[in-house]
Order: sequence, then C-alpha cells, then structure tokens
Amino acid sequence: MILELTEMDTYYGMSHVLFHVSLGVGEGEVVALLGRNGAGKTTTMRSIMGLTPPKKGSIAFKGEEISKKPTHLIARAGIGYVPSDRRIYSGLTARQNLAIAQKVSSDGELRWSIDRIYELFPKLQELDSRKGGLLSGGEQQMLAIARTLMGNPDLLLLDEPSTGLAPMVIQALGEQIQKVKEEGHGVLLAEQNAKFGMEMSDRCYVIDKGEIRYKGTITELQQHEDVIRAYLAV
Repeated sequence: MILELTEMDTYYGMSHVLFHVSLGVGEGEVVALLGRNGAGKTTTMRSIMGLTPPKKGSIAFKGEEISKKPTHLIARAGIGYVPSDRRIYSGLTARQNLAIAQKVSSDGELRWSIDRIYELFPKLQELDSRKGGLLSGGEQQMLAIARTLMGNPDLLLLDEPSTGLAPMVIQALGEQIQKVKEEGHGVLLAEQNAKFGMEMSDRCYVIDKGEIRYKGTITELQQHEDVIRAYLAV
C-alpha cells in the first residue's frame, strides 16, 4: 500500500467526527471512499493532508508516518490534493495555473510538464490562454486535476470531483481519471455519486457518520444491496 490509514480519529474542536477510520490505497489503484453528504469523506481527505490533523491513529505514506507532519511537507512527500471547490486562480490563464504548480517529484524527477499535460488532456491546450474564471465547471475540474499533476505526486486525492457537473461532463472526467490511473498514480476518490465512484474504482470503502461501514471490491459491493440502500441511496 502506498497509503495506509489505521484507526484514525479526527476532531473538529471538541466534536469527534472520524472514528477509527482504516483504509489503504495501492500504487496504480483507484479506491473510492463513498458516502452521503456529511458522512466524513472530506474530513478524511483533510486529515490525510494535515489540514485537520487526526488526534489518534496512524497515516503511513510509502511506509513513512505522516500524521504529525505539516501540510506542505505532506504535499512535498508526494500527495496531491484536489479539493471539492477546485481553487483555480480565476485571474490566471490555464497555462499560468499549470506553470505556477510545477515542481519536481519526491525523488527529484520531473515527470509532468505542460506539454505532457496537454498530451493527456488535449482540451486544456485549446484553453491555454483562457482565464480560469471563464472556464466551465468541467473545464475547471480538469484544470484542477492537471495542476495537481504538475506537482508530480505519487498519489492523488480527489474530493467530490463530479459535484455540480452535467452527465456528459462527468463521463469525460471519468475518462481523465482512468488516464491518470494508467500513468501509474494511486487515486483516492471521495464521492457521494456512488454510481460514478463505483465505475471509476477497483475497490471501495463506504463511510457513514465518520465510520467505515463497508470495504471490498466494487463487484462485492454491487452484491450488497443492503449496504447500498442503507448508506448510499439518496
């Protein structure tokens, strides 16, 4: 496992919001963290990144404990985070958004460049000189993922990437995530859109009220209609 969470507990102030969360992501694997709105998906992502540090438990990345590290060192170690609000620089062009994010990987390699990003996401090349604030929601999401790749991470955390997107845009987004997987990146995908999350992933964890309620392959989950009905159905 490139990422392994063990018995992680996280609080907001005095409020206990994550309870003994354990999950893992392997290299070149897409793992979905599925759950309804407010189930604890974003808090899990923020805990991994050190934005809301856990009070208990372990977070191991590439075999190294990172739960006590500050966010910038976690990012430098090789974890890229795409938050649900995307945080595109609206006054900068697509190319400028990519350029300011470029850095070498944790092992000193420069695997991603703007030209290579444009090979993977040809649509972004068409948007090269367009400012981020003028992009559609789907274009902003594509740019957010591409910008994170410019940091040359080993693992991507995608928080609710399909939120607010039209079905055809979600389909295109799925194709982009599959391309990222084919490049060998591990991906932890937090989604309340269970259909999309299941289509994208190899394995999944289902979270509800801050606790992992189910884990297994997507095929196994599809056979557990009780789990889908209890924790994922809207």
